[in-house]
Amino acid sequence: MVDDTVRGRRISAATRPPKAVSEGRTCITPGCQTRLNRYNGREHCYTHAPTRFPRLRGRVVAEQ
Repeated sequence: MVDDTVRGRRISAATRPPKAVSEGRTCITPGCQTRLNRYNGREHCYTHAPTRFPRLRGRVVAEQ
C-alpha cells in the first residue's frame, strides 16, 4: 500500500521581531491619558486619531 499522506513543513513567518517603539507613551491629545501600545507607532489613541481614508482605485469622483 502506498502512503498517500501529504506532508509539508511549517512556514515560519517569524523571521524577525515586530517593530516596537518606546514604552510608556500616552496620546498627545490634551487631557487624554490613554497609554499607547508599544507596537502602535502613531501619536494618537484610536479615539483621537485623525480620520484617514483609504486610497480607492477606479473612477475619480469630482467634488461639487
